[in-house]
Amino acid sequence: MPQMLPIIAIDGPAGAGKSTVTKLVAARLGLLFLDTGAMYRAIAWLVLEAHLALDDEQKIAELVSQAKIVLTGTQVVVNGVDVTGLIRSPEVTGKVSAIAALGIVRAELVKQQQAIGARGGIVAEGRDMCSHVFPDAQVKIFLTASVQERARRRQMDLAESGQGEFSLEKLERSIAERDLIDSTREISPLKKADDAVEIISDNLTIDEVVDRIVSMYHLKTAR
Repeated sequence: MPQMLPIIAIDGPAGAGKSTVTKLVAARLGLLFLDTGAMYRAIAWLVLEAHLALDDEQKIAELVSQAKIVLTGTQVVVNGVDVTGLIRSPEVTGKVSAIAALGIVRAELVKQQQAIGARGGIVAEGRDMCSHVFPDAQVKIFLTASVQERARRRQMDLAESGQGEFSLEKLERSIAERDLIDSTREISPLKKADDAVEIISDNLTIDEVVDRIVSMYHLKTAR
């Protein structure tokens, strides 16, 4: 039996830079980038497009079971539609935590994520990668930053993508509310796994965070 390729799991709150860091780590190591956050955003986008109420679990369940999500690099395609930019809208961002808290949504997407990771060789990011989806990952990271720093980064991203100007106060409030939802939900709440290494990125560049994770990977696989 060939040895299973390693898995790197990266958890952390919204706006901590997980997607960017995960993509760069995967590229550096030649592993697959699994953007699980994009999968939940894709379902949130579908729910909004279908004008479904968040408590209409039966219809949401049907929607999730029929959804075909394809991740290719950074591109996200849902049912044949490229939604890469659409799933980053403020409207989707405002709904994704509530959607991700639904058991029917998590059960289906976790099943898909674990199937993708069955042969290893991935770098996966999300809210519960270390604690729930890939508890046996060889490298576990909890990447975080202060609410203020995450709001500042979000403000810059929105401005650069032409989505308008948003006040830092409003963004800080939105991020804090999302943290509360993510960390207190009943199913797979956001939390640092006991064996995960915490990286606080407020005073680190993206390259410094990537270098740290790549070094941890090499140390782990050399043993």
